[in-house]
Amino acid sequence: MKRTFDIMASLPALIVLLPVLLLVALAIVLESRGGVFFLQDRIGKDGKPFKIFKFRTMVPGAESKGPLLAVRNDPRVTLAGKFLRRWSLDELPQLFNIVRGEMSLVGPRPEIPPLVADYSPWQRRVLLVKPGLTGFPQVMGRDDLALETKLRLDNYYIGHRSFCFDLWIIWRTAVTVITGKGAF
Repeated sequence: MKRTFDIMASLPALIVLLPVLLLVALAIVLESRGGVFFLQDRIGKDGKPFKIFKFRTMVPGAESKGPLLAVRNDPRVTLAGKFLRRWSLDELPQLFNIVRGEMSLVGPRPEIPPLVADYSPWQRRVLLVKPGLTGFPQVMGRDDLALETKLRLDNYYIGHRSFCFDLWIIWRTAVTVITGKGAF
């Protein structure tokens, strides 16, 4: 049921959002050289790696010394990138990851391999389900939360997940994005 919902929500969203996706791509191209998309290795369900799709929000080569966690007022973030991050538009290409079956609309956030390698056994529980475009931590504080708190909230979600809980998280995600609470 969850996979069916993911497809039935993601495909129409991609079609409806196509003009927005094209405008975002144009803004990125006009502001700085480099690709429109940012692909990064992430760890998904059962510890399987996949490439996550995002709109590029940083200057080209920003992660040449390896991936770093997001920080407030990051000097590597472009002007367009600040706008995209504020409104979470940089996340929209992950709808392709959902259609491909690598992600779900709702679930734990997929993390980079070095972070996952250091997970304790209770933290690894987040790898039991598909990662999500949004999740419980995103509606409970977003980037204002410490990694351990996010993982605790993700574990709570896994233990209590249901279709109604997913719908509530999707609704709260919209409210969180509109208010900008916790956005870097």
